[in-house]
Amino acid sequence: MKIGMLTSPFGKESLETVLDFAEEVAIPCLEVSAGPGSNHIDPAKLSPTKVKKIVEALDERGLEISALAYYTGAISDPKGVKQVQAHAKKTIDAAAALGVSTVCMLAGAPAPGMSKLDTIRKVLPKAFRPILTHARKKNINIALENYFATCLQGLDTFEALFERIPDDNFGLNYDPSHLYHQECDHLAPISMFPKRIFHTHAKDTLVDKRKRAQVGIYASGWWRYVIPGFGNIDWGEYVSHLRMNGYDGVLSIEHEDGAQTREEGFLRGAAYLEQFC
Repeated sequence: MKIGMLTSPFGKESLETVLDFAEEVAIPCLEVSAGPGSNHIDPAKLSPTKVKKIVEALDERGLEISALAYYTGAISDPKGVKQVQAHAKKTIDAAAALGVSTVCMLAGAPAPGMSKLDTIRKVLPKAFRPILTHARKKNINIALENYFATCLQGLDTFEALFERIPDDNFGLNYDPSHLYHQECDHLAPISMFPKRIFHTHAKDTLVDKRKRAQVGIYASGWWRYVIPGFGNIDWGEYVSHLRMNGYDGVLSIEHEDGAQTREEGFLRGAAYLEQFC
């Protein structure tokens, strides 16, 4: 496995700045933000000349792009789905041009008047169909992060999603942190869906059990996302499960730890995860 990083915390800075940082701290893989207007890679403005410059910049530093990231909840919104589909196709084209095999997305929020499961069963198959068809033509995998605020919440939603959308190029950018604070089994999906894990997020969760016991599970502030090694997830156990089930890809650090600066968080996370790679 290799260490990677989601570039979003550097969103106001250029891709060149991110590449320089990644080289300096020896993080070899980048999950690059590619939403509309992104300072890192904007698929709508990616010319052959820009592709060549990006590839050369990566090669000079010994880096690679593990995935392009297009995170939006509007895929399940009837008013926004067409725009999401159009940009997703451009992102797929950009990935193919750059030699990147994976585009990371989200499952979207519940559709108006629907539950998460109903949205998965009735809305998402149609919403993702043109995206997956285009991705298949380009040999690209679509990987959804299982962010709990989207339709991908508990293990029942995972099962429903792949039952309704069985395409072999449709899977997960698997993030254990979202299951941990829900007290769902964050290891189970690894063996349940081994062929669906195309990419992973390395993000930990710190649970304050004393505060939870005081304020209750419906309150806020008793859990937060942290850099791997600063929370409750056993990363040796987690990585072992990934290895046992055939995953040998990237552990992409998603830095949402408010107790650490941007640079120190990535540096410490990479140093900690390196022992498992």
